[in-house]
Amino acid sequence: MKHFMKGALVAGALAVSAPALAADIIVVSHGQANDPFWSVVKNGVDKAAKDTGANVSYRAPETFDMVAMSQLIDAAVNQEPDGLVVSIPDADALGPSIERAVAAGIPVISMNSGSDVAGKLGAELHVGQDEFTAGKAAGAKLAEMGGKTGICVNQEVGNVALDLRCAGFAEGFGGKVDVLPTSNDPAEVEAKVRAALESNPDIDTIMGLGASTVGEPAVAAVEATGRSGEVNVATFDLSANFLQAVVDGKAAFAIDQQQFLQGYLPVAFLALNAEYGLIPGGDVPSGPNLITKDKAGQVIDLSAQGIR
Repeated sequence: MKHFMKGALVAGALAVSAPALAADIIVVSHGQANDPFWSVVKNGVDKAAKDTGANVSYRAPETFDMVAMSQLIDAAVNQEPDGLVVSIPDADALGPSIERAVAAGIPVISMNSGSDVAGKLGAELHVGQDEFTAGKAAGAKLAEMGGKTGICVNQEVGNVALDLRCAGFAEGFGGKVDVLPTSNDPAEVEAKVRAALESNPDIDTIMGLGASTVGEPAVAAVEATGRSGEVNVATFDLSANFLQAVVDGKAAFAIDQQQFLQGYLPVAFLALNAEYGLIPGGDVPSGPNLITKDKAGQVIDLSAQGIR
């Protein structure tokens, strides 16, 4: 009851403040709002806009395109917003545009990817998880479960955050690990994972980097090869279907980085900064949180609602 009342009071305070916090904030990410993962981030952005009364615009390139994303950041800088939120999957490509925003006096907060470079580029703080550390924790858990030979399925090779996840997984796992590059097309992922399993019967572990794009099709590939119960499948991020697979014993666990917070908190922080000059003094870790069988059932409904 106390938690409910506290949450209600916070929400009420934000709602009362809404007319005053009319900051203009632009969010530029590398993920499209129709992507299952990024739709949750966008839901967080929208909720923060509603709670604070800020005018918020969410923008992303049509595909994973760093040139297009840097152009979106440049266009945002030209609009002189009160705050800018960016993901940083490639610091070399996006760094100059982010530094241009900082030089123009625009407060920048990075989210999701870029924890290792945000401060160097002048961002106020980063909201997300340390990808290498999260991958290492997942690898250690899968090794503890008996894994010896694994594949890390990477649907966006070149995205530094995803590359760090695979590198962390390999270190924590300690066994033989190969990176399997794919697109973000679930049908292609399933076909490639199935081919890998059929060509190498020693594979006993699959690490996915996205629940809907990789985790779900990986589970389907394991079932198609008749190796359910022999191959542990884990993934970063959540989807209702993958969580159900965890509940059903068809998958090991999911890693929740709570991306709703990655959308919500930067917008809320920048709105408060624009109105009151308030901003946290350091990075905010949104994850990782391993969702195993005993926890999965609790978050299935929230995942289906686009919150977890």
